[in-house]
Amino acid sequence: MISYLFFDLDDTLLWDKKSIKQAFVRTCQLVEEKYAIDAEQFEEAVRNEARELYASYETYPFTQMIGINPFEGLWGDFTDDHKTFQALGEIAPFYQKEAWTRGLKSFEIDDTTFAEYLAKQFPIERQKHPFVYEETFDVLDQLKKQGYHLLLLTNGAPSLQNKKLSITPELAEYFDHIIISGDFGRGKPDPDIFDYAVEKAKISKDEVIMVGDNLMTDILGSNRAGIKNIWINRESKPKNDVIPTYEIDHLQKIFPILDKLNH
Repeated sequence: MISYLFFDLDDTLLWDKKSIKQAFVRTCQLVEEKYAIDAEQFEEAVRNEARELYASYETYPFTQMIGINPFEGLWGDFTDDHKTFQALGEIAPFYQKEAWTRGLKSFEIDDTTFAEYLAKQFPIERQKHPFVYEETFDVLDQLKKQGYHLLLLTNGAPSLQNKKLSITPELAEYFDHIIISGDFGRGKPDPDIFDYAVEKAKISKDEVIMVGDNLMTDILGSNRAGIKNIWINRESKPKNDVIPTYEIDHLQKIFPILDKLNH
């Protein structure tokens, strides 16, 4: 009998990719206006520079374990207590400016003042454009009405994940518990964070199902922990050797699965 649902946050309930895309579009338009560089080409250049630069820091293994991607690094301030977060917080201002500086230099433009402006503008644009999937609140409302308990299990820095929740304040109130990997010390797919969530919820593993968009974190981790899962695959991503218990392409499709499991 399923009584509890564990939900991932980014690109499961919040449309984080769209928010990041919008922040890039708005910020890169400034470059197009000033230097007549195609905004999309410039965005691609900055994304590539950011990925490469992000992977070069000593904090990279930690960010991978906790689950903080390079584009979150472009707008996070990482004011968290953990010593590695503090190191990340020291790196972040340089990283954010340098990614935009290198993006400009890839078009043979040396303008560090403008790069610094872009680095400050990107977080502003990201916070101005929080997107939630259109079905998110309806699904959560239905689940609560049907008596299900909900827990949010998200990878990331607490400062950043809490900021996302603060700019979509309606979301947090649906959840009995919110567990952020940066608080716990390890991220999905480590099975320990799933075990910790089960302990917090005071349930057995056969009473819960995990819902998430990422095969390599949400699904792999819940598989390792012995928890059933639902892979929300909105983009028709190809499967790999990680096998979800169930696969859907729209969040509303969790209800037939729950009905089947509970009757």
